[in-house]
Amino acid sequence: MQLPNTVYLIDDEAEMVELLSELIELIGFEAKGFTQASVFFEQVQVFAAGSVLILDLNMPEMDGIQVMRRLAGMLNPPALILVSGHDAGVLNSAEKLCEAHKLELIASLGKPLALDTVRTLIRKHMNRSLSDESLQANSNIINIEPHEIELAIEKNELVLHFQPQIAVATGMLTGVEALVRWLHPVHGLIYPNSFIEIAERHGTIDLLTQWVIKAVVNQEKEWLSKGLTITVSVNISAENITSLTLPEQLSKLLEDNKLDPTRLILEVTESALMGELVTSLDILTRLRLKGLQLSIDDFGTGYSSLSQLHKVPFTELKVDKSFVGKISVDDEARAIVKTCIMLGHELNMKVVAEGVEDEETLEYLRLMGCDVAQGYFISRPVPEDELLNWLRSRP
Repeated sequence: MQLPNTVYLIDDEAEMVELLSELIELIGFEAKGFTQASVFFEQVQVFAAGSVLILDLNMPEMDGIQVMRRLAGMLNPPALILVSGHDAGVLNSAEKLCEAHKLELIASLGKPLALDTVRTLIRKHMNRSLSDESLQANSNIINIEPHEIELAIEKNELVLHFQPQIAVATGMLTGVEALVRWLHPVHGLIYPNSFIEIAERHGTIDLLTQWVIKAVVNQEKEWLSKGLTITVSVNISAENITSLTLPEQLSKLLEDNKLDPTRLILEVTESALMGELVTSLDILTRLRLKGLQLSIDDFGTGYSSLSQLHKVPFTELKVDKSFVGKISVDDEARAIVKTCIMLGHELNMKVVAEGVEDEETLEYLRLMGCDVAQGYFISRPVPEDELLNWLRSRP
């Protein structure tokens, strides 16, 4: 088994492999370099969580695209830093292929490489891979049966964690995102990547969403009793936004509990909008009429057109972490984030940046005029008691 801190290198230029190997070892990680992809696959069959591969796309024997295709069929493949001396269009296409193969992409870089950028990217990835949630995401997903999810809801085994969101300009708390976890009696804390997709496929996502929203309402009531008014964001799925009774159900729930509907933000991903747009538009518009706020989540990663963005009455735009996390090292990612912020503001939306993992990224967002930030640099998702401790520790 390879060590988790291993960085692999595939580049047909031996001098480049040697230079990068020295850099990686200087920052405390093991480097394993190869000038031929075939030799890499002969010698490496197993990857540990957290490993990285710096991959040159332009290789004479087996090119980087072929390497990605082969990695996609392997267990726990390394996260990739793609490198190419070709134009940006080649790198962009390679990024899309990486996503299609479900491979983790750290960044894509043009040659000649900036060594400081490579150093920063590897350090950030390794730090992130040490977090509990990343280790969970990188581990083998637990095999969950659909009926177990219903049972977990009935037995009240689900819990909420909350990730703070702060105003970029002032650092003050603006709200939290509620994220569901499953406190399993055997497996311990299970993260959503192990059960959300199953719930969506087998028709239990409505039950799950209802549980989350009711739990958020109960939490809001408890906070109000302590004199706290906190806006909460909740993720809803494509199935939820085709449920014609959702607006009335939510409105009644909030009214019965005497809660301000403007303090509940429903997050909808871009991909969810690609289904029955007329039905979704009906439901989302009625939700806004009833006072709830709407956020378009993971913006920039889906396929919604600007006309769809204009049609749906969103109040918030969340820029995806895959762009935000690279703005300090990637000119194109920085341009995309800047454009998203400008677009959101032109459409009178608050703009939230996800995936803020260091102070440099937060400073870039401040200079770009972003409204709100969330990410591990601010706080990871935490249970309610830890959230209150975090709040008390703020200046």
